[in-house]
This record gives sequence, C-alpha cells and structure tokens, in this order.
Amino acid sequence: MRVLVVEDARSLAAVLAEGLRDQGMAVDLAYDGLEAAAKLDVNAYDVVVLDRDLPGIHGDALCQMITDRDDRVMVLMLTAAGSPGDRVTGLTLGADDYLAKPFHFPELVLRIRSLARRRPSARPRTLRAAGIELDPSRRTATRDGRPLELSVKEFALLEALLRATPAFLSTEDLLEQVWDEHADPLTNTVTVTIGRLRRKLGAPPVIVTTPGVGYRLG
Repeated sequence: MRVLVVEDARSLAAVLAEGLRDQGMAVDLAYDGLEAAAKLDVNAYDVVVLDRDLPGIHGDALCQMITDRDDRVMVLMLTAAGSPGDRVTGLTLGADDYLAKPFHFPELVLRIRSLARRRPSARPRTLRAAGIELDPSRRTATRDGRPLELSVKEFALLEALLRATPAFLSTEDLLEQVWDEHADPLTNTVTVTIGRLRRKLGAPPVIVTTPGVGYRLG
C-alpha cells in the first residue's frame, strides 16, 4: 500500500511517516498543497492523508482536485478542525473519511487500511496464488496452510507480488510499491528481502527471477 501524507507541520509529518512505515506502508511526504499536487501527478497512491489548512493549495481545494481525477485515490482528512460542521464540510468536499487531531494512532492505521480496501480498483481482500494466501487487513499469510512469520517488509513484498500475479515486477516497481520515494535505486535491499522471503516460503521455490525483468510468483 502506498500512502501520501500531506502535512505542513514537519515534525508531525515525520512521526506519521515513521509510524505508517512501521506498519508496512510505503509513505511519501508533501509539506504543502503544490508539492502534493505534483506528487499525485507522477505517483500512484492508495490513500492520501490530508491536512486541511495547507499553504500553496488549500487542503479543501486539493481534496476536490483529487476527487475529480479519473484514477480515484481515497482521501482521509486529518485536521485540527474537528467540529461536526467541519466534518460535514470535509466530507461534502469529497473526502472519504475525516479524523480530528489529536487522534489515536492505531485508529488512523485502521482507517487507512479500511479506505484502501474500499478504493474502487481494490482487489479482493484475500490474495491467493501458488498455494499462498495473504489477508492484508488481518496481516496474515500462509503457504499450503502453514502460517508464515514475516517481517513488515517481507509481508509487503509478498503482497505486491501477489497483486501483480502473473506479471513480473522489476526492482524499481518493488522499491516504489514497498518502500517509498526515498529508497535508493542502487541499493540491494530488494535482493536481500527477496532472499529472506524465499527462505521463509520454503520449498519448492515459488519466486521466479528473470534477470533484467524482475520477479513474479509461479
């Protein structure tokens, strides 16, 4: 899952990004509406966590821009404007959910995951291929009925491969979907994580590697 956090308070944005990454999400940050609009033009996101009172382009205007797009992205307004009237206004603008500050972080995580499942292009909740079953909402994965004990990144990597099946995903694809825009494209982190995931999946091997193309399940 890839999330864009749009928040002009940089300290809060950093805390949100760190917490969501710990939950296995790829997170990009934008500190004003103009930067957010630019990133939405070049990256595909599942959910945008959006502050309302933004410099550059106000959060309300940005929300309307997002909801007018053909490639629909779910919007969670996260703002200090938390009165019932503010909530109604935010939802009227097209936001899919509204959470007032201060908030309980586990609730934010649950709401983001719920929005990702509701996204019009979202796939079925349980992903299946090659004897593997993965439930993103419950954070569970099995192979041939055997529970898999996966790290956050291993789980996200397996989810990306399952969603792409039977297509290949390149290293660049995986860096974009599982990590975020700050991932070093020259790093071997994908290769290392693939290796750990292969070991945990066990025999027979199920991740196919084609040099110069990428990885897929098969």
